[in-house]
Amino acid sequence: MTVLLALFALGAGHGINPAMGWLFAVARGLQQESRKAVWATLGPLALGHALAMVFAIGAAATIGLILPPAALRWVIAALLISLGVFRLIRSRHIAYGGMRVNPVELTVWSFLMASAHGAGLMILPLVEGGLTPIGHAHALARAALGVGVTSIEASGVTAALVHTAGYLLVTAIIAVIVYERVGVRFLRKAWVNLDLIWAGALIVTGVASILL
Repeated sequence: MTVLLALFALGAGHGINPAMGWLFAVARGLQQESRKAVWATLGPLALGHALAMVFAIGAAATIGLILPPAALRWVIAALLISLGVFRLIRSRHIAYGGMRVNPVELTVWSFLMASAHGAGLMILPLVEGGLTPIGHAHALARAALGVGVTSIEASGVTAALVHTAGYLLVTAIIAVIVYERVGVRFLRKAWVNLDLIWAGALIVTGVASILL
Protein backbone atom coordinates (compact mmCIF):
# COMPACT_ATOMS: atom_id res chain seq x y z
CA MET A 1 0.00 0.00 0.00
CA THR A 2 2.86 2.38 0.78
CA VAL A 3 4.29 1.80 -2.69
CA LEU A 4 0.90 2.46 -4.29
CA LEU A 5 0.49 5.72 -2.39
CA ALA A 6 4.02 6.78 -3.36
CA LEU A 7 3.30 5.99 -7.02
CA PHE A 8 0.03 7.96 -6.89
CA ALA A 9 1.73 10.92 -5.20
CA LEU A 10 4.56 10.90 -7.73
CA GLY A 11 2.02 10.90 -10.55
CA ALA A 12 0.26 13.83 -8.92
CA GLY A 13 3.59 15.64 -8.75
CA HIS A 14 4.09 15.09 -12.46
CA GLY A 15 0.63 16.49 -13.12
CA ILE A 16 1.57 19.80 -11.49
CA ASN A 17 4.25 20.50 -14.10
CA PRO A 18 2.74 22.49 -17.01
CA ALA A 19 5.24 20.86 -19.37
CA MET A 20 3.64 17.49 -18.69
CA GLY A 21 0.39 18.42 -20.36
CA TRP A 22 -2.13 20.60 -18.53
CA LEU A 23 -0.84 23.74 -20.25
CA PHE A 24 -1.32 21.97 -23.59
CA ALA A 25 -4.91 21.13 -22.63
CA VAL A 26 -5.63 24.73 -21.62
CA ALA A 27 -4.04 26.10 -24.79
CA ARG A 28 -6.16 23.83 -26.99
CA GLY A 29 -9.26 24.85 -25.09
CA LEU A 30 -8.49 28.54 -25.53
CA GLN A 31 -7.63 28.13 -29.18
CA GLN A 32 -10.83 26.26 -29.97
CA GLU A 33 -12.86 28.27 -27.45
CA SER A 34 -14.27 25.03 -26.15
CA ARG A 35 -14.34 23.38 -22.75
CA LYS A 36 -14.71 20.06 -24.55
CA ALA A 37 -11.29 20.53 -26.15
CA VAL A 38 -9.72 20.67 -22.68
CA TRP A 39 -11.39 17.43 -21.61
CA ALA A 40 -10.68 15.73 -24.95
CA THR A 41 -6.97 16.41 -24.49
CA LEU A 42 -6.74 14.69 -21.11
CA GLY A 43 -7.32 11.12 -22.33
CA PRO A 44 -4.45 11.03 -24.85
CA LEU A 45 -2.19 12.81 -22.37
CA ALA A 46 -2.85 10.15 -19.73
CA LEU A 47 -2.44 7.30 -22.23
CA GLY A 48 0.92 8.61 -23.43
CA HIS A 49 2.09 9.07 -19.84
CA ALA A 50 1.03 5.52 -18.93
CA LEU A 51 2.80 4.09 -21.97
CA ALA A 52 6.01 5.83 -20.91
CA MET A 53 5.70 4.17 -17.49
CA VAL A 54 5.09 0.72 -18.98
CA PHE A 55 7.96 1.14 -21.42
CA ALA A 56 10.41 2.12 -18.67
CA ILE A 57 9.32 -0.72 -16.38
CA GLY A 58 9.38 -3.24 -19.21
CA ALA A 59 12.86 -2.16 -20.25
CA ALA A 60 14.10 -2.43 -16.66
CA ALA A 61 12.48 -5.86 -16.30
CA THR A 62 14.22 -7.05 -19.44
CA ILE A 63 17.59 -5.73 -18.26
CA GLY A 64 16.89 -7.43 -14.93
CA LEU A 65 17.02 -10.77 -16.72
CA ILE A 66 20.71 -10.16 -17.35
CA LEU A 67 21.93 -8.08 -14.44
CA PRO A 68 21.81 -9.00 -10.74
CA PRO A 69 19.59 -6.81 -8.51
CA ALA A 70 22.50 -4.74 -7.15
CA ALA A 71 23.78 -3.95 -10.63
CA LEU A 72 20.28 -3.08 -11.86
CA ARG A 73 19.90 -0.64 -8.99
CA TRP A 74 23.17 1.07 -9.93
CA VAL A 75 22.08 1.31 -13.57
CA ILE A 76 18.77 2.93 -12.59
CA ALA A 77 20.54 5.34 -10.23
CA ALA A 78 23.10 6.29 -12.88
CA LEU A 79 20.35 6.98 -15.42
CA LEU A 80 18.40 9.12 -12.95
CA ILE A 81 21.42 11.18 -11.93
CA SER A 82 22.62 11.58 -15.52
CA LEU A 83 19.22 12.73 -16.73
CA GLY A 84 18.90 15.09 -13.77
CA VAL A 85 22.24 16.71 -14.56
CA PHE A 86 21.29 16.92 -18.24
CA ARG A 87 17.98 18.60 -17.36
CA LEU A 88 19.84 21.13 -15.21
CA ILE A 89 22.16 21.99 -18.07
CA ARG A 90 19.61 21.85 -20.86
CA SER A 91 15.93 22.18 -20.01
CA ARG A 92 14.50 22.65 -23.48
CA HIS A 93 11.18 20.94 -24.11
CA ILE A 94 10.24 18.68 -26.97
CA ALA A 95 8.75 20.45 -30.00
CA TYR A 96 6.31 18.08 -31.67
CA GLY A 97 3.66 19.47 -33.97
CA GLY A 98 1.40 22.33 -32.91
CA MET A 99 -1.94 22.80 -31.21
CA ARG A 100 -3.83 21.12 -34.04
CA VAL A 101 -2.95 17.51 -33.34
CA ASN A 102 -5.07 14.39 -33.44
CA PRO A 103 -5.38 11.99 -30.46
CA VAL A 104 -2.62 9.71 -31.75
CA GLU A 105 -0.18 12.58 -32.17
CA LEU A 106 -1.12 13.92 -28.74
CA THR A 107 -0.50 10.48 -27.20
CA VAL A 108 2.90 10.31 -28.88
CA TRP A 109 3.74 13.81 -27.63
CA SER A 110 2.79 12.87 -24.08
CA PHE A 111 4.86 9.68 -24.30
CA LEU A 112 7.91 11.55 -25.55
CA MET A 113 7.52 14.33 -22.98
CA ALA A 114 7.18 11.92 -20.06
CA SER A 115 10.14 9.90 -21.31
CA ALA A 116 12.30 12.98 -21.86
CA HIS A 117 11.56 14.20 -18.34
CA GLY A 118 12.44 10.81 -16.87
CA ALA A 119 8.95 10.20 -15.48
CA GLY A 120 9.29 6.48 -16.13
CA LEU A 121 12.76 6.35 -14.62
CA MET A 122 11.53 8.11 -11.51
CA ILE A 123 9.17 5.29 -10.56
CA LEU A 124 11.69 2.50 -11.10
CA PRO A 125 13.20 2.67 -7.58
CA LEU A 126 9.69 2.06 -6.24
CA VAL A 127 9.09 -1.08 -8.31
CA GLU A 128 12.66 -2.22 -8.89
CA GLY A 129 12.34 -4.94 -6.26
CA GLY A 130 9.76 -6.70 -8.40
CA LEU A 131 11.88 -6.67 -11.54
CA THR A 132 14.40 -9.35 -10.62
CA PRO A 133 13.99 -12.90 -11.96
CA ILE A 134 12.38 -15.64 -9.87
CA GLY A 135 13.17 -18.27 -12.43
CA HIS A 136 14.32 -18.09 -16.01
CA ALA A 137 11.10 -19.26 -17.65
CA HIS A 138 8.93 -17.12 -15.38
CA ALA A 139 11.18 -14.13 -15.93
CA LEU A 140 10.97 -14.47 -19.72
CA ALA A 141 7.19 -14.53 -19.50
CA ARG A 142 7.21 -11.43 -17.29
CA ALA A 143 9.56 -9.61 -19.62
CA ALA A 144 7.31 -10.38 -22.58
CA LEU A 145 4.33 -8.97 -20.71
CA GLY A 146 6.28 -5.99 -19.40
CA VAL A 147 5.16 -6.54 -15.79
CA GLY A 148 6.81 -7.19 -12.47
CA VAL A 149 6.30 -10.27 -10.31
CA THR A 150 5.91 -11.02 -6.66
CA SER A 151 2.89 -8.85 -5.82
CA ILE A 152 0.25 -6.69 -7.39
CA GLU A 153 1.91 -3.64 -5.84
CA ALA A 154 5.10 -4.32 -7.75
CA SER A 155 3.55 -5.21 -11.11
CA GLY A 156 4.39 -2.92 -13.96
CA VAL A 157 0.80 -2.60 -15.11
CA THR A 158 -0.49 -1.70 -11.66
CA ALA A 159 2.36 0.74 -11.07
CA ALA A 160 1.64 2.49 -14.37
CA LEU A 161 -2.11 2.67 -13.71
CA VAL A 162 -1.79 4.00 -10.17
CA HIS A 163 0.86 6.51 -11.18
CA THR A 164 -1.17 7.67 -14.18
CA ALA A 165 -4.31 8.02 -12.03
CA GLY A 166 -2.48 10.52 -9.84
CA TYR A 167 -1.14 12.32 -12.91
CA LEU A 168 -4.55 12.50 -14.61
CA LEU A 169 -6.38 13.71 -11.50
CA VAL A 170 -4.03 16.63 -10.89
CA THR A 171 -3.67 17.46 -14.58
CA ALA A 172 -7.45 17.60 -15.00
CA ILE A 173 -7.99 19.73 -11.88
CA ILE A 174 -5.34 22.29 -12.82
CA ALA A 175 -6.38 22.42 -16.49
CA VAL A 176 -10.02 23.06 -15.63
CA ILE A 177 -9.24 25.67 -12.97
CA VAL A 178 -6.81 27.55 -15.22
CA TYR A 179 -9.15 27.42 -18.21
CA GLU A 180 -12.30 28.34 -16.31
CA ARG A 181 -11.01 30.78 -13.69
CA VAL A 182 -7.37 31.76 -13.64
CA GLY A 183 -6.07 32.00 -17.20
CA VAL A 184 -2.45 31.46 -18.23
CA ARG A 185 -1.14 34.94 -17.48
CA PHE A 186 -0.32 33.97 -13.91
CA LEU A 187 2.50 31.76 -15.24
CA ARG A 188 4.58 34.87 -15.93
CA LYS A 189 4.63 35.99 -12.29
CA ALA A 190 3.31 33.32 -9.96
CA TRP A 191 4.90 30.13 -11.27
CA VAL A 192 8.16 28.63 -10.07
CA ASN A 193 10.67 26.91 -12.34
CA LEU A 194 9.48 23.31 -11.98
CA ASP A 195 12.05 22.08 -14.50
CA LEU A 196 14.86 22.91 -12.06
CA ILE A 197 12.97 21.31 -9.19
CA TRP A 198 12.33 18.22 -11.29
CA ALA A 199 15.98 17.94 -12.30
CA GLY A 200 16.99 18.13 -8.65
CA ALA A 201 14.38 15.50 -7.75
CA LEU A 202 15.83 13.13 -10.35
CA ILE A 203 19.31 13.50 -8.88
CA VAL A 204 18.10 13.09 -5.31
CA THR A 205 16.08 10.00 -6.23
CA GLY A 206 19.07 8.47 -7.97
CA VAL A 207 21.32 9.02 -4.96
CA ALA A 208 18.65 7.83 -2.53
CA SER A 209 18.03 4.64 -4.50
CA ILE A 210 21.65 3.65 -3.80
CA LEU A 211 21.95 4.83 -0.21
CA LEU A 212 18.61 3.59 1.15
